Amino acid sequence: MVTSPGAPVKAVDAATLRDWMARGQAVAIDVRPAVMYAAERIPGARSIPTEAFDPARIPAAAGDRIVVLCEIGKSSAQAARRLVDAGRDEVYNLDGGVAAWKQAGLPVESDPGAPLPVIRQVQIVAGGLVLAGSILPAAVSPWFLTLTGLIGAGLLVAGLTGTCGMAAFLMTLPYNRPRSASAS
Repeated sequence: MVTSPGAPVKAVDAATLRDWMARGQAVAIDVRPAVMYAAERIPGARSIPTEAFDPARIPAAAGDRIVVLCEIGKSSAQAARRLVDAGRDEVYNLDGGVAAWKQAGLPVESDPGAPLPVIRQVQIVAGGLVLAGSILPAAVSPWFLTLTGLIGAGLLVAGLTGTCGMAAFLMTLPYNRPRSASAS
């Protein structure tokens, strides 16, 4: 049976996915950026980041369940929708993503040498700049208050648009680029 475009994307919970994977009844596809996958991943999940996700190239044997996952389930729901719209059968989204998997106490693989998640990098940089913008006006020049204002404006724009310029910049730094021997 082929799924018709517009059909709802089915959800699956972490325990069921674990059971399916243990029995070889599901192919798990992690659509998070490669650096996030390298840092922490569900054992056996394949990395196909959103930017490289092409429904026509998703591997699965006939009858295999395809379970798409990300950090919290939002990006993977969109990728799963693309698979369903392309006519793929037995497509699921991991409800709650890797966060729900970990909350259920299920194991993850990790690489202690992987960079910090970008959101933590943004928090560190933004916090450091706001702190500097709070101290430097008294010590050096009141113009450093502008720094605090700019960081606040950037965070406001990021919250309103869902696009973080600082995160985009941090992702271009060499330590945030995936290594050539990334796991797939």
